[in-house]
Amino acid sequence: MRRFADMRHGLAGGALLLALAAVPIACEAATSRGLDEGLTKVDGGTLRGRLAKEVWSFKGVPYAQPPVGALRWRAPQPPKAWTGVREAATPGPICMQKIVPDNGVGPGLASEDCLTLNVFAPAGAAGRRLPVMVWIHGGGFVNGSSGAALYDGTQLARQGVVVVTLNYRLGRFGFFAHPALTAETPEGPLANYGLLDQAAALTWVQRNIAQFGGDPRNVTLFGESAGGMSVNRLMAMEAARGLFHKAIIASGLGREQGQSLKTAEASGEAFAARRGLKAVSAAQLRAVPAADILVAGDLNLFAGEAPILDGKVARQGPVAAFAEGAVAPIPMIIGSNDLELPAASAGLLLEKLIGVPEARKAAAIAGYGSPAAYAEHIATDLVFAEPARTLAKAHAGRGAPTYLYRFSVVSAKAPAGMSGAVHGADRQYVFQTLAASPWPTDERDAALAKTISAYWVSFAKTGDPNGPGRPRWPRYGDGDQLIDFTNAGPRAMATPNAAPLDALAASYPATPTSELGR
Repeated sequence: MRRFADMRHGLAGGALLLALAAVPIACEAATSRGLDEGLTKVDGGTLRGRLAKEVWSFKGVPYAQPPVGALRWRAPQPPKAWTGVREAATPGPICMQKIVPDNGVGPGLASEDCLTLNVFAPAGAAGRRLPVMVWIHGGGFVNGSSGAALYDGTQLARQGVVVVTLNYRLGRFGFFAHPALTAETPEGPLANYGLLDQAAALTWVQRNIAQFGGDPRNVTLFGESAGGMSVNRLMAMEAARGLFHKAIIASGLGREQGQSLKTAEASGEAFAARRGLKAVSAAQLRAVPAADILVAGDLNLFAGEAPILDGKVARQGPVAAFAEGAVAPIPMIIGSNDLELPAASAGLLLEKLIGVPEARKAAAIAGYGSPAAYAEHIATDLVFAEPARTLAKAHAGRGAPTYLYRFSVVSAKAPAGMSGAVHGADRQYVFQTLAASPWPTDERDAALAKTISAYWVSFAKTGDPNGPGRPRWPRYGDGDQLIDFTNAGPRAMATPNAAPLDALAASYPATPTSELGR
């Protein structure tokens, strides 16, 4: 879980949009002449990229000013211009986080100065209008980065799309509230600075992606874990409407509710008090050393510490938003891995934390076939599979093209005892970056990765993942069907474990609320 249109509606109290409007849009004619030579002009200045494997990459591109000093805990501001040609050969610093061994983190030192993105465009893209895929990394909103080799966009770009991967503020740098900050900017936006960063990156894409041969009218937003959670939230964010046109949500939870702004402010006061800061001002908060903020501990997704229900950027939990139709009615792929959280002890603990009524538990056990099967699958299904299916039902029920999946691939050389696809195991298949897998892979994995990646790219191009040479993926709503990515290849089928998933879904209130139990 460590790795979890129009902007008139006030993304940054109007300030961000006004500032962006003041920046001249880069000259497309200049791009047509320069991109094939590795040069392109964007907001801020000229970039020089690198060509490898028939793909141009432009890395470490600033999409906002560094959120440091007076800009800490503020909405992102447009990037400042630079002079000359900026070399874009390496990713920017990763956002502040505790560095842990994780193939989704990537190289480099952690810094608050981290609001950069990377662009991958196929050679010959200049002057074209290729589909765009924008990736949001996972990491529980506390770790990860866009510069990890796992998220290299080269193989996706080789299939005829422009790929963007981005950094966003993490931990308390990205999700934090305090009465002093609220008093300073009472109209907001507040608390969800990481989500605001993502929306700012999408705005940058709208303004600049044509310079790389991308079509700003055909943008697919995709993410995994916290990245998938972010896609859910951005689909519901009024200020993000029109900034993307399709969505892919991988292992993106959905039942999380989030603290209210008032609760988050109280948490912020407690954080400041532990540092000896009482009756503190916004300036004093911003003067706290970054290292002190980092050592205060990670955010807890299950306690609702990210994202925060501030009332503007995030108004309600995903299930409530989808049930009410308060999300963008765009084509969507959603799904999860078949054994995301395999530890039975953790699953039973989580079951008690969430609170499955005994009657529903008995029905779920009966559906799984045994208490042992229940213990093995309950955590995965409570956190990932049931919410994904519930969101798919709601979205398809309102007429939006929706595709549900399960990822069940387990490499032949995966660790002994791995009986299912664990959390995050799908990423190296989507990006075709098997060399970054935490365990060895073989030719079978390479063939599966090529097929899975092709589904994702076809969806980005047309809103339908289907294409020649691949098993047909049925639309959800034409039945309770999904596609299961197995070791033997993709298989369309009725949703597995439908009975226990129904029992788990029935454990929740019939009418979702914005903030359960808070």
